[in-house]
Amino acid sequence: MLNLERLRVLDAVARHGSVTGAADGLHITTSAISQQLAKLEREAGQPLLAKHGRGIQLTDAGRLLAEHAAGILAQVERARSELEAQRGEVVGELRIGAFPTAVRGLLPRAVTALRREHPQLRVRVQESEPEGCARQLVRGDLDLGIVVDWSNKPFALPAGLLKAPLVSDTVDLAVPADHRLADRTEVGLEDFAEDDWICWREGEFCYDWLVFTMRGMGVEPRIVHHAEEHETQLALVSAGLGVAVLPRLGRGPAPADVRLLPVRRSIQRHLYATWRADADRRPAIRAALAALTSGASASGASASA
Repeated sequence: MLNLERLRVLDAVARHGSVTGAADGLHITTSAISQQLAKLEREAGQPLLAKHGRGIQLTDAGRLLAEHAAGILAQVERARSELEAQRGEVVGELRIGAFPTAVRGLLPRAVTALRREHPQLRVRVQESEPEGCARQLVRGDLDLGIVVDWSNKPFALPAGLLKAPLVSDTVDLAVPADHRLADRTEVGLEDFAEDDWICWREGEFCYDWLVFTMRGMGVEPRIVHHAEEHETQLALVSAGLGVAVLPRLGRGPAPADVRLLPVRRSIQRHLYATWRADADRRPAIRAALAALTSGASASGASASA
């Protein structure tokens, strides 16, 4: 008889590609992973893992069993979802991932409402950029995520995920108070072709959006400084080190020596909640979507179309 929890461990090793990654994803020790895999090999009657350099790889039998494990676990998830739906109770654990401004701008209000209305639901929040959030949802490490589209650059969701719109968020240009354009009532990104830029890390979705957008205007942005947090970006702008695009959601007040300028042809990003299709009927997912939608309406940003 194959043990379900050991199949879950094998599935995690297959998804993460290592024992360490599986341990992190399942929140258990690497030694516990190794012990469970050894027992599963005895149950299967053949080796499932083989050493590969300094790491491990699945044997043919391991890959075959991992494929079956993924299907079995998906079926278990659907069964759990349907049982919870039949019972109609919002219980258990809900793991939510979101990028930093969504965590600041949406989740405190939503999670507070969930705790108040559904005390038997345990909500866990972690920061995760959209790409990482989508991967964690597919792997089963998160239950619900918040991702973002830009008006001119959609975010591609992996197969098997559903989504619902939450809110649209307008962006401004942050410039030093003594910048030559600081007194404009509105600006375009192309007006800053000769400026140094402050932006997110290379390879992140918002960084790629800025480069994609400005190249579409015939401009190669000179990105000099990289910072994740809006407060850090604002501090660099305040010091006169460049200009930055800053969304309004989750943004704190700007320093006195920074000007926030509206962008011509208002640039917007659209925030979505996303979750696995096999968990669609979970009352916890439905309750979280309702709380996020209500919180988005109260955030001051516009409702997404």
